[in-house]
Amino acid sequence: MKRKIIRIDESKCDGCGECAKACHEGALAILNGKAKLVSETYCDGLGACIGECPRGAIIIEEREAAGFDEAAVSRRQKAASLAARHAAAQAHAGCPGSAMRSFAQPVAEAPGAGAGQPPPSQLSHWPVQLRLLNPAAPFLQGAHLLLCADCVPFAVPDLHSRYLNGHAVAVSCPKLDDVAETVERLTAIFAAARLSRVTVLRMEVPCCGGLAMAALKAREAAGATTPIDLHIIGVRGGIRVEANMHGKGPAATH
Repeated sequence: MKRKIIRIDESKCDGCGECAKACHEGALAILNGKAKLVSETYCDGLGACIGECPRGAIIIEEREAAGFDEAAVSRRQKAASLAARHAAAQAHAGCPGSAMRSFAQPVAEAPGAGAGQPPPSQLSHWPVQLRLLNPAAPFLQGAHLLLCADCVPFAVPDLHSRYLNGHAVAVSCPKLDDVAETVERLTAIFAAARLSRVTVLRMEVPCCGGLAMAALKAREAAGATTPIDLHIIGVRGGIRVEANMHGKGPAATH
């Protein structure tokens, strides 16, 4: 449909974030230092953000765009509120062992490493357990998240080089963890972090299937459109199935 909607001139945008604060619908986010329209369906075209932009980087234009979806905005606002509560609770948890830390990305080979030396860790942050992650953590913002069943690392000997490099990670057990709590925490992360992509790593055993379903439910609850990929790992290693989570079948088997 043709309607009024905002347009952002990135050459003028300095990433100050004032527009995102002014947008009650959550249609704007600061990604890679620039304001971005998260989804056309979140923008009502009224332009509350324009008056807050000190650089004049936002205008309203009339063009073909998806219609404003008030129900999707409501779901996103609820998820954002949930994310804020989780972040506040995490900030006051007080456990030194779960204190948030980010690590500099290691070089391909540790300085001075020779034959027989183990490769450097590719882990980029701490903690990694889903229940301990702060949805507002800086290392989650715009990240490609690995949602990893906690048995997977024992079946993937090259997990660090194959998956961890450059990615954030959240570890959970779909059999032993509370499903509702898992969906709620993931919903908060989808809403607060605006992830660029999610890769679900689960084992081939049936009880592990709940992890992908939790990711799908959370994405819907948050009103997000983040691509989700699924890798199913064999109990003796190897990737049994690679698939996307957009209604299509397996992309490859190994």
